[in-house]
Amino acid sequence: MSKSATLAAEKPKILFERPKALSDVITNYCPGCSHGIVQRLVTEVIDELGIEGSTVGVCPVGCSVTAYDFYNCDMAQAAHGRAPAVATGIKRALPNNVVFTYQGDGDLASIGMAETIHAATRGEKITVIFINNAIYGMTGGQMAPTSLPGQVTQTSPYGRDVATAGYPIRVCELLSTLDGVALAERVTVDSPKNVRAAKKAIKKGFEYQIEGLGYTLIEVVATCPTNWGFSAKEAITWLQENMIPYYPLGVYKDAKAIKGDA
Repeated sequence: MSKSATLAAEKPKILFERPKALSDVITNYCPGCSHGIVQRLVTEVIDELGIEGSTVGVCPVGCSVTAYDFYNCDMAQAAHGRAPAVATGIKRALPNNVVFTYQGDGDLASIGMAETIHAATRGEKITVIFINNAIYGMTGGQMAPTSLPGQVTQTSPYGRDVATAGYPIRVCELLSTLDGVALAERVTVDSPKNVRAAKKAIKKGFEYQIEGLGYTLIEVVATCPTNWGFSAKEAITWLQENMIPYYPLGVYKDAKAIKGDA
């Protein structure tokens, strides 16, 4: 065997690399934050579906406000909570494009709840990636609509009191009651197994949009070590012991399953 043939035979196979749809830049997320994992999964799905050139993402206000720097597809910036409205306009103007929003719990379930509910009930053909870390991250750790009962935050220093602040909003359960919703699924990224499941769900959300089935939402139960006051490892444990029991993982609505096509 020639030397060149030997070198070619010994060339290692690439098993893992940066997705083409993911920009080669350093992100601004804190150590242990789930945003980086989820955004990589979104770009892996974009690569696998071959849709980078026809995909438009919408950034909200929150920790992912600069997400437009991290994707190589087209991105738009929305005012706080208005990502579903902006995404609706883009999708209606460009119906053959894949349109997604990437939103946190304060953005989606507080100031943006009206936009969320109405986009979902209209069956807008957009995909929503919803990060539920039970707190306002970017603005310093205030109580969010998804903060757990008894959870200590900057604005609930003695723990969330449901008698005055009400109960957390379970978004998947709420949206699954709406006719326009084609997919509502809750996942997490606390382990390799669950990361793979989360990617599968995100891909399904995009595929259902491409098939024109309706509104799709993937909720990711996520960590916020900085504002929770934990190390990255402690945050994973807290998520597993507190958040997942309150926000059980699973598929809450699947239009194909209802029709028997899944």
